[in-house]
Amino acid sequence: MRASPSIVPLDRLDRDIYLVLEDFGARAGCSWRETDEQDTDRETVLRDLISGQYAYPVRIVVFNAIEGWSRDATEDIADALAERAAHERLDLSPALEAFVQANATRRLDVQLALPLRGTA
Repeated sequence: MRASPSIVPLDRLDRDIYLVLEDFGARAGCSWRETDEQDTDRETVLRDLISGQYAYPVRIVVFNAIEGWSRDATEDIADALAERAAHERLDLSPALEAFVQANATRRLDVQLALPLRGTA
């Protein structure tokens, strides 16, 4: 039997796709968030996390269906969030701060400059 061609263009699938597992509390539990296809790239997921689109992220996975691989990206995303928060002086929500503290592998210790008053 001959295989029929895919109706989905391959170039749409040949990219890294990020999905977020979120904790909705004791009654609802954890669930993979439903996401529009165009919102599954790394930069959009980072922006959505910072802007509060995900209240309690637990795990982040990345996969590429065409290349045939998947992996846990939680540490990478937590590191990227920590770095961005430090460099852009962002205030992270308490839940996102806990996510970064629990999962980041690099600790970015940032010493902010304090204004010195009365110095010549």
